[in-house]
Amino acid sequence: MIQVDLEEERNEILKRYRRLLRQAKPILKPGDTKLIKKAFNISLEAHKDMRRKSGEPYIYHPLEVALVCVEEIGLGTTSIIAALLHDVVEDTDMELEDIQREFGHKVMTIIDGLTKISGVFDYGSSQQAENFRKMLLTLSDDVRVILIKIADRLNNMRTLGSMPRHKQLKIASETMYLYAPLAHRLGLYAIKSELEDLYLKFTDTETYQEIVKKINESKSYRNKFIKNFIQPIEEELTRQGFHFTIKGRPKSVYSIYNKMKKQGIPFEEVYDLFAIRIILDSELENEKADCWQVYSVVTDFYRPNPDRLRDWISTPRSNGYESLHTTVMSNTGQWVEVQIRTSRMDEIAEKGYAAHWKYKEKDSSGKSGSGLDDWINQVRSMLESNDGNAIEFMDDFRGNLFHDEVFVFTPKGDLKVLPFGATALDFAFEIHTEIGAKCIGAKVNQKLVPITHKLKNGDQVEILTSNKQKPNEDWLNHVVTSRAKAKIKDALREEKKSAILDGREIVQRKLKAMKIEFTSETIEQLRAYFELKTANEFYYRVGKGIIDPTSIKSFKDFKENQKLKAKSSEKVKDESSFTKEIKSLKGPDHDQLLIGEDMDVVDYILAKCCNPIPGDDVFGFVTVNEGIKIHRTSCPNALELLSNHGNRVIKARWTSQKEIAFLAGLRIVGTDRVGLINDVTKVISNELKVNMRSITVDSDAGIFEGTIKLYVHSTEHLDHLIKNLQQVDGIIKVSRFD
Repeated sequence: MIQVDLEEERNEILKRYRRLLRQAKPILKPGDTKLIKKAFNISLEAHKDMRRKSGEPYIYHPLEVALVCVEEIGLGTTSIIAALLHDVVEDTDMELEDIQREFGHKVMTIIDGLTKISGVFDYGSSQQAENFRKMLLTLSDDVRVILIKIADRLNNMRTLGSMPRHKQLKIASETMYLYAPLAHRLGLYAIKSELEDLYLKFTDTETYQEIVKKINESKSYRNKFIKNFIQPIEEELTRQGFHFTIKGRPKSVYSIYNKMKKQGIPFEEVYDLFAIRIILDSELENEKADCWQVYSVVTDFYRPNPDRLRDWISTPRSNGYESLHTTVMSNTGQWVEVQIRTSRMDEIAEKGYAAHWKYKEKDSSGKSGSGLDDWINQVRSMLESNDGNAIEFMDDFRGNLFHDEVFVFTPKGDLKVLPFGATALDFAFEIHTEIGAKCIGAKVNQKLVPITHKLKNGDQVEILTSNKQKPNEDWLNHVVTSRAKAKIKDALREEKKSAILDGREIVQRKLKAMKIEFTSETIEQLRAYFELKTANEFYYRVGKGIIDPTSIKSFKDFKENQKLKAKSSEKVKDESSFTKEIKSLKGPDHDQLLIGEDMDVVDYILAKCCNPIPGDDVFGFVTVNEGIKIHRTSCPNALELLSNHGNRVIKARWTSQKEIAFLAGLRIVGTDRVGLINDVTKVISNELKVNMRSITVDSDAGIFEGTIKLYVHSTEHLDHLIKNLQQVDGIIKVSRFD
């Protein structure tokens, strides 16, 4: 057992508490310190016997979360108190009423929003998605709930190293699925980047470490380059009387990784590895002119790329972000991104929503942009109008987090900001629900276009309507804003209700005739069998005649087969029931699935979406109908499964069986020559005795591209094969694909 020096711990706790007070000092009003001290003491007492997985005292966590709130988000006393107490109600006997009595209604509401949801969920629904929805509902009352939740998640990610592997995967995926985009949307760029980097660190450690190593290796060269690059700019800005600071920084590990992955290039070919930021001290009324003046100085020394100019000063992004971005060519032939902004804009960029509010209060004209407020109002209306299932809601919500924007104008010249990819129909709903519902087309820049026309920056749009028009199902495929989706769904819902009721009756009758009990579990299995997202969607299709009632009979046969297949898997519905089952069958030390060994104990199959092979990092997922599926952690579906259905994720690892062969895919690129195919197949069949399933080849203008599907024993086996193929004359690149 680890020996703990309690005196040293006590000193460390006080040191962290004092640091928190020091950081908060500039914003504290009289009496605030007393309240913070009271909250700290309650939290210290409540968590006195608790420790984190790392062995540290639990109180470190609320203290660190409160520090993130102050230092990195810029929140005030109410948030500090709520952060210190955010786990107290959940982990101890203290009730929300006690919090209200001690600290008032506001703190109580925030803590209520932060306390995790509990209770029983319908079979097949997702506890995580319900959790997220509950948390987002508090957005309507107080955005601070979300901001503290992001701070909480940041601290959890920073300390994720002490968690078991399967928990790391779940928490990291959930972070990437929801919290990183949320931080981005609320303007917290530094936190968003750190969350993404930490996600990569725990899900693909090897790649992460490789990129970090390469960034560090190029550090001295980078510093020298930045120094030479900014020297003439510094001299000229000083000569013109500007007060400024210039920072040079490398891009985040995750954004470099993303570029490498998207463009299929190595680290060395990522062209804008670093950015220069020029921050000016400027009066509010001169900000725009000063930033353009600095742009003019930069482009006097370096030639700009005209396609890479972004002016978010004239039209700020909808999360309040303001800055001028340009990419210029340095004297050494390298592209460098230059960001120009004032210290006010920089604080908004770093601290997002909290800073946006601080400046909004100062500037009564409201010039500082109401984009964030508009977005929050949009989320509120979306929450109010959404009564679908939680996962559907999450898809809609995330769709709204990721989009870049297009700026378009009404016929009178009013500016509307819509997500990238928005259509004339989105614009119609943005103006008014009635106009959207009756929209038959539009005039964009005086030209007639259909409702599906995608809008571009600067378009002027006039909507054409007809009283005979009404929304139909297909419209949902042509809108991207949640406002339009929600309003179309509302209109369709009325019509849909009767079809759903009809469908439900038909299904009930059919099941009764087949002597199958009508239960939520049966319906969930039917939904999965017909590959639909919700039970209502299934009823609707039956009611509308899209699904023929007689085809439900084929489900009965399928169900019989499933029963034969199921063995013990009916006992396995989630992680806890799996652990219980495997322990009862294999002994108390077993809590994970051994792939290649446990087939006789528990049914599982390898997922077709990612074809895992031994050596791949994998997890097991308990499906509703098909037993356990094994997925790679890098599977395209992993993020959604781990985030929304974490309770069905189980630990799995490979046994060292060599005789089983697994299907893998290779993509080969090279310069075409006579006999190349022959050499490639020779390496595969002669050298390693690998069985090939298929090969497709395409040659164009001397470039040869091919895909090969073959059977291998493990990732080690596959890597060996890739290495040998790369040595074939004319082969440029060999990579694995799913």
